[in-house]
Amino acid sequence: MSQMMDALVKTDRGPGLVLTQVPVPKPRAGEVLIQIRKTAICGTDVHIYNWDPWSQKTIAPPLVIGHEYVGEIAELGDGVTRFHVGQRVSGEGHIICGLCRNCQSGNGQWCAKAVGVGVNRDGAFAEYLCIPATNVVPIRDSIPDEIVSFFDAYGNATHTALMFDVVGEDVLVAGAGPIGIMAAAICRQNGARRVIVTDVNEYRLDLARKMKVSAAVNVQKTRLEDVMKENGLVEGFDVGLEMSGSGAALNQMLGAMRNGGKVALLGIQQPGTVIDWDDIIFKGLTLQGIYGRKMFETWYKMGVMIEAGLDLSPVITHRFHYTEFEKGFAAMNSGNSGKVILDWTK
Repeated sequence: MSQMMDALVKTDRGPGLVLTQVPVPKPRAGEVLIQIRKTAICGTDVHIYNWDPWSQKTIAPPLVIGHEYVGEIAELGDGVTRFHVGQRVSGEGHIICGLCRNCQSGNGQWCAKAVGVGVNRDGAFAEYLCIPATNVVPIRDSIPDEIVSFFDAYGNATHTALMFDVVGEDVLVAGAGPIGIMAAAICRQNGARRVIVTDVNEYRLDLARKMKVSAAVNVQKTRLEDVMKENGLVEGFDVGLEMSGSGAALNQMLGAMRNGGKVALLGIQQPGTVIDWDDIIFKGLTLQGIYGRKMFETWYKMGVMIEAGLDLSPVITHRFHYTEFEKGFAAMNSGNSGKVILDWTK
């Protein structure tokens, strides 16, 4: 009989999750079994929990969800020699084919055959997770478990924030969710002159202020143009990071960019979103879509930035035991939260 474990499972096609028992996965050749210590709730997990239209067309229950985690290796599959039992690790959430043109040219983040942990296959909201050894990322002892638990999201922020050179530049971040806030802190860490964050959620703008941004602007109450003038921006922003998925925020960003500015797009826009193409064409703007993390250069930079003093602890706002997962998802759904951590230790 298989050993059983607790897991948060999308058991059927509807809202919510079920805390239930499922078999502990057995690592096959080339795989690693990880005992989970802590996980973090991602916006994707909230989409699945709420069973929104994206989830309805993407998720095939039953499925253990979750892809942000830290743990330690419990078992090695045949042929795995790079790691050892007891080693602290996290892991890349996109399992790629390794054979397509993008994978073989070092652009695995664009692999068309990528499989998402906790989306297309069982994930990390469980006592154990099994993934290929090629996706396992060793973690330095100096980095706290809570921070590592959301390295996947921190990786999205890092990939977006460092897509373009920010040294000495003025950066606009649209969207003060946890990833936007982390991206703002990364830009500040890497030499940006001014980092200004926009949103309409005062709770999250306050979180951004704790990360010591130049300004956190509620665009429903304050004109961005006035804040730009106060901060000495004459021609507009050099770099824009669109993290909100709001068409209004995207259009405001395009209008606020200087000629020749560069925009990295992580937020997913709603179908039918319309933008002012004149801003792009006549200003000569560069727009770059961002997906996931560069494997594994982004992961390297993530760890080094933490060791160099980047403090992401203000982005953590809630902590719960995994048996209280409903409280964690309620906090995320309220909009009044940063990162929500679930503890999987007994």
